[in-house]
Amino acid sequence: MNVSSHLQELRRKHQALSDQVEEAQRTPSADDFRIADLKKQKLRLKEQIERLSQA
Repeated sequence: MNVSSHLQELRRKHQALSDQVEEAQRTPSADDFRIADLKKQKLRLKEQIERLSQA
């Protein structure tokens, strides 16, 4: 897998996590720990994307 396709896959995963966070936040019975975990995963992906984009 080349860097370009890897970045594209990371961006896709980041967007999917964004969608999951938004969905969970709209749900009244949302688990705060799950939302926090999703946000942490999203942040890790963002950091990876930034590192790879600068390389």
